Amino acid sequence: MNRRKEREYVLKILYALEYNPIPWMEQVALFEESYNEPATSFSKKLIKTYINNIKKLDEEINAKLINWDFIRVAVIDIILMRIALSELLYFEDIPPEVTINEIIEISKKYSTPKSGKFINGILDSILKQMKNSKKLKKSGRGLISKVVSADDKPANK
Repeated sequence: MNRRKEREYVLKILYALEYNPIPWMEQVALFEESYNEPATSFSKKLIKTYINNIKKLDEEINAKLINWDFIRVAVIDIILMRIALSELLYFEDIPPEVTINEIIEISKKYSTPKSGKFINGILDSILKQMKNSKKLKKSGRGLISKVVSADDKPANK
């Protein structure tokens, strides 16, 4: 299963948990049985990280919702933003740009036509804040690509 499929798998399980609050491992087992699709170690780690940090994730999202009430945001959009923040904050090997791009693409499939722009705006704002406050910890493949400033560019000859 590729990472996008794993993220979609996680989305489906977390959506089910919103309306069927049972232990997450039980929900995973039900999903595996119903769809004959085993959860990967990545998907289990992502679900566990999401659930263990949901309060912090919601605080980060809520802080960026200008002129919006958290409870009025589509459930799918909230889940997708929580998934993205889980990756941004706790998965050091995944580049932030990849996480945001994947979540936007998944939103096009599972949410409203305007969700991608909305989610992108919120996540971009959070990512900038994380970079500025040095809260973004990435290593290995997840290292942030260096933004080249005008001073770094070689002079034209």
